Amino acid sequence: MFGKKKQLTEQPLGYWEELSCFMIIPESESKLPDMEQVVNAINNIDGFKVNFSKQSEKTKAFLVNFDYDGEEYEAVFEAGGFSLPESYLYTMRNFSQAETEKLKNADSSMNFSMRFTKDPKKFYHIQLKIAAAIIPDLIGLIDESAERALPPKWVKLAAKSKVVPAAQDLFAIQGVSGAGNSVWLHTHGLCRFGLTEIEILDSDREHCNDHYNLLNAYGAYLLDMNDDFDPHKDVAFIGLLQGKTPVAAICRSWTEALSEYKRLELGGEKDRENAHNSKTSPVFLYKSEDDMKKDVLSKVSIYNDIYSDNPVYFFSNEETERMKALAQERFDYARKAFEDKENKVLIKIGLQTDGGKAGEKEHVWFELVGVNGDKFTAKLTHEAYDVSGIHTGDEREFEVSDITDWVIFTKEFPVSPNEVYLLEARI
Repeated sequence: MFGKKKQLTEQPLGYWEELSCFMIIPESESKLPDMEQVVNAINNIDGFKVNFSKQSEKTKAFLVNFDYDGEEYEAVFEAGGFSLPESYLYTMRNFSQAETEKLKNADSSMNFSMRFTKDPKKFYHIQLKIAAAIIPDLIGLIDESAERALPPKWVKLAAKSKVVPAAQDLFAIQGVSGAGNSVWLHTHGLCRFGLTEIEILDSDREHCNDHYNLLNAYGAYLLDMNDDFDPHKDVAFIGLLQGKTPVAAICRSWTEALSEYKRLELGGEKDRENAHNSKTSPVFLYKSEDDMKKDVLSKVSIYNDIYSDNPVYFFSNEETERMKALAQERFDYARKAFEDKENKVLIKIGLQTDGGKAGEKEHVWFELVGVNGDKFTAKLTHEAYDVSGIHTGDEREFEVSDITDWVIFTKEFPVSPNEVYLLEARI
């Protein structure tokens, strides 16, 4: 007689999952601000107004209540020691060598947490603004909830911007490799926004980058959805693969999902004894409408043969507008990069389609060939699908307000508007 199947239980959230937790790292302990300095710094941020603050006599932690854009928020601060976890070094690829050494040698931090209210991107932007304001010469920012280190230049630029961060800036994806071919992908940072973390189990070294892109698109989709969207019940159409195959994603709590796998090298019950056992959900796909009706789940590996063949993952209208605003705000970086003839600058422009309604645009890439004040000349790099009267190689004059995105190709790496801090001298 077979014994009963063991009942798996979802564990309570950790504090770093319930709250959005930062560690702001100064150059030295002497640069840590006290409560009065923090209050003054927050009050000096455009649009912020502190209502009150109070400090615990026992722990010396202090709370600051403030208003921003018609909403009330609370933040808790506490000075503490710091030692960079070795695992965070893998998240620091965009730190310069000097920045990395400073962070490795740091011994103090200002711990800073907030409880999510609404609008994830705006909320995260508020935290970045506060972090950059209270320690202007920070040498790094530890996003404890996402388990990663953020470069100081990126933090300062993001805080200064009028444009909120991208959805993908709000969470991180980690990959764990086994002794064999297995790879386990999982997110950190989504729980703090009232969502579930998401995973891909039983990936492999050959396809983990493709699965990473799927997980990245799905995480962004969840952050852009309304509160009434339930990822365990509602299907997310996040992209198209070869032959217009839709990527129809749904997830299941890990306590339910593990039963779909007979053997797991990574991410099984044993790996969840001390972590990855709270609100986290492996991702599955539906292959057809009939599968949706019958709730027949398929693993993401079903499309391994076609993931790499020019997949298209969708952006929300909100994200498209955000990208456009950031590209226009930071166009001066592209303009300056164009002056170095070793760089190549591509600019995305929205052109009115022939068959679409007024204002319906196809976004196509042009190569920058000349700049004249707020206007520039660019050459079309590929044929448009639904725009007549312009062909590959044709040049047109545009204004900054026409830009929807851009990318700079340097000798070392490509740079998007979100990565302009990489253009600064690296040591």
